[in-house]
Amino acid sequence: MPASTAMQAAGSGTLAAEVSRQLQAWLLDASFCFDLPYQLEGTPFQRRVWQAIAAIAPGQTLSYQQLAANIGSVARAVGGACGRNPLPIIIPCHRVLAKNGLGGFNLSTGNEMLAIKRWLLAHER
Repeated sequence: MPASTAMQAAGSGTLAAEVSRQLQAWLLDASFCFDLPYQLEGTPFQRRVWQAIAAIAPGQTLSYQQLAANIGSVARAVGGACGRNPLPIIIPCHRVLAKNGLGGFNLSTGNEMLAIKRWLLAHER
């Protein structure tokens, strides 16, 4: 069920309060596992990449190339799917790195977005 539908069915603010509670729990303990209702909209390939990203444990990382090999794809395609991830904290695409550096984050290699990726990685270590 889409998150917006779940919120309407459960009553106004219920889902928002739960999202807030779980984000606060994650901020206190990076090993916290999110358990939120959501329905991802993307291509079958994107959903397969996002599922593989979700399986990366907190504090662990994979390169785009390693993740691509795991799912039978190529690094550039995995990078594109990572950049289109609609839930970047819950599906932790910051755990996917270039083989010689950070790579990008949220379809950007700009300093502001890479600072966020660095913070997320440091938070989980």
